[in-house]
Amino acid sequence: MANSKNLASIFTIIIILLFSFTAAKASTFHRNLSPMSLGLKKEKLSHLHFFFHDILSSPNPSAVRVVEPHASNTSSSTLFGFIAMADDALTVGPEPGSKLIGKAQGIYGSAAQEEIGLLMIMNFVFTEGKYNGSTLSLLGRNAVLSTVREMPIVGGSGAFRFARGYAQAKTHTLDFKTGDAVVEYNVYVFHY
Repeated sequence: MANSKNLASIFTIIIILLFSFTAAKASTFHRNLSPMSLGLKKEKLSHLHFFFHDILSSPNPSAVRVVEPHASNTSSSTLFGFIAMADDALTVGPEPGSKLIGKAQGIYGSAAQEEIGLLMIMNFVFTEGKYNGSTLSLLGRNAVLSTVREMPIVGGSGAFRFARGYAQAKTHTLDFKTGDAVVEYNVYVFHY
């Protein structure tokens, strides 16, 4: 009789442990997956080339300042503290009438006190070709007066899910009076 009680107690403990283990396992917030389980195929490297049109001066600007630096700002030549919201055209060529392939939508601001250095947070939203509906996300420092600037691509959506890479920006034209700029972008991105 004592043995059957012991067996029942041991059996009860085993059942409780199994339920506890199953409940603990079921309540985790993560699991490992194979890329193929999400339909991801072989990773590839793509090069995209386009022009970014940041227009502040027109009656219908593509970028607007949403924060101005304080009047007592001692770094007025760098515009330290200003922030702009952008919905800039991305085109095949540098001309304003060149074929539109998407938009650069995001925010940038002057984050340097001793030079013109922008913090860029942009989504490149593509509206043409095989990348129509896909986006790339850029987050980085843009030292505007450098000949070529490099900024990281930190992600994307659509055809650019799991994207990583970098963008090289080179000023094509810049009007210091109006702030209007056309910038050539070469983007190199790994994606599936």
